[in-house]
Amino acid sequence: MLNIGCHLSTTKGFENMGKEALQIGANTFQFFTRNPRGGKAKEIDMDDMEALLKIARENNFATILAHAPYTLNACSADERTREFAREMMVDDLNRMELMPNNLYNFHPGSHVKQGVEIGINYIVGLLNTVLSKDQTTTVLLETMAGKGSEVGRTFEEIAEIISRVELKEKMGVCLDTCHIYDAGYDIVNELDKVLEEFDTVIGLDRLKAIHLNDSKNPFKSHKDRHEKIGEGFLGLEAITRIINHPKLKHLPFFLETPNELDGYAKEIELLRSKYVE
Repeated sequence: MLNIGCHLSTTKGFENMGKEALQIGANTFQFFTRNPRGGKAKEIDMDDMEALLKIARENNFATILAHAPYTLNACSADERTREFAREMMVDDLNRMELMPNNLYNFHPGSHVKQGVEIGINYIVGLLNTVLSKDQTTTVLLETMAGKGSEVGRTFEEIAEIISRVELKEKMGVCLDTCHIYDAGYDIVNELDKVLEEFDTVIGLDRLKAIHLNDSKNPFKSHKDRHEKIGEGFLGLEAITRIINHPKLKHLPFFLETPNELDGYAKEIELLRSKYVE
């Protein structure tokens, strides 16, 4: 089965996200843990959460992916921003235990002219502070497009972070198709080669989720602008190869394309029609 969903809004609650996922033919979804451009998080209604968990159980949902806010910059040059990142991640990981055994994804951050190594030091420091042996949530580093001073633009940068985290068993990777294509990994013409490189540098056992997006910009543009499936520089043929690749097809795929619910429903229907069981 193709495990696929999209990004849904928490505005109407967790149960509603589960219902919306079913409405568009999805069997998983992604959501922001809090205001993506701020930091405030709503109180969790436990009845609402239980209703979602019931929907997920009864409909055999795949793993659900929570996304940290964009304001979480673990390697900022500003000490208060880094502390804010720590506070948010601690709170988010505590909240995630209300829906155990799922995934939490975050952007490694921007080092803001401090240099990649200093940025990585800060990210590792954060993770070694917030991760706990008892948590059931796997924390994912997202592959980035390499715009500005982003950390995580290469597999080597992701691998270095993980190698220095004490609780490595709590860590994984979310691969964004738009991001890595924009970063210079040619998944259109050399998918097997890219996956071999990922396996050599990071390890495919670390790959836990895929953000499935087309790209508005050409190869190695370092732009990070998502496009609807089949309407960008990756194209439907390449995306079809990705969802059917034997090393990837078992993973959950999350659409972050510029769509409303009806658009996501059409993309999910299209991709299900291209998936080979």
